[in-house]
Amino acid sequence: MVDKERVKKAVTDILEAIGEDTSREGLVETPDRIARMYEEIFGGMNEDCHEILSKRFTVDNNEMVVERDITFYSMCEHHLLPFFGKAHVAYVPNGEVVGLSKLARTVEVFARRPQIQERMTAQIADAIMKELKPQGVMVMLEAEHMCMTMRGIKKPGSTTVTVATRGDFVDNEKLQSTFYGRVKNFRVGH
Repeated sequence: MVDKERVKKAVTDILEAIGEDTSREGLVETPDRIARMYEEIFGGMNEDCHEILSKRFTVDNNEMVVERDITFYSMCEHHLLPFFGKAHVAYVPNGEVVGLSKLARTVEVFARRPQIQERMTAQIADAIMKELKPQGVMVMLEAEHMCMTMRGIKKPGSTTVTVATRGDFVDNEKLQSTFYGRVKNFRVGH
């Protein structure tokens, strides 16, 4: 749970430390706004994927399920600047599936924390593997990091891609290739 009073004090301290007048009109409510925003964007800190992924449905086949282009926003733990992009999640069921919204909710749980993309990718794959016990999982995140685009090296438009494979996806190039094909080339209606 976010301690909003401590966040408000910390934001006030930061604003004063950079030479701002915290009593001026535009900044008077900023500490409170930031505290409420942090409660929202770091809401995944107190969430667990167990409940999200617990409602399952029995299926007769075990064909790959792919949910692609799941938009996410996260905060880089190194600079507390946003990184954002798309998550692509696939799994090969083992007799059970979850509703597709549950995959997007799982991405959200891990995105809404101070995070690094590499860890987030692995956490999503591990949670699905642990809860669904599928034959395999593959997760790919594509993101732009504001810590690289608005400061430091200043390279806007650069994208970081991370991939995690578990189970049958680990050494199966054909399965991986099918995933990449569905993520990049498949369009609804074609």
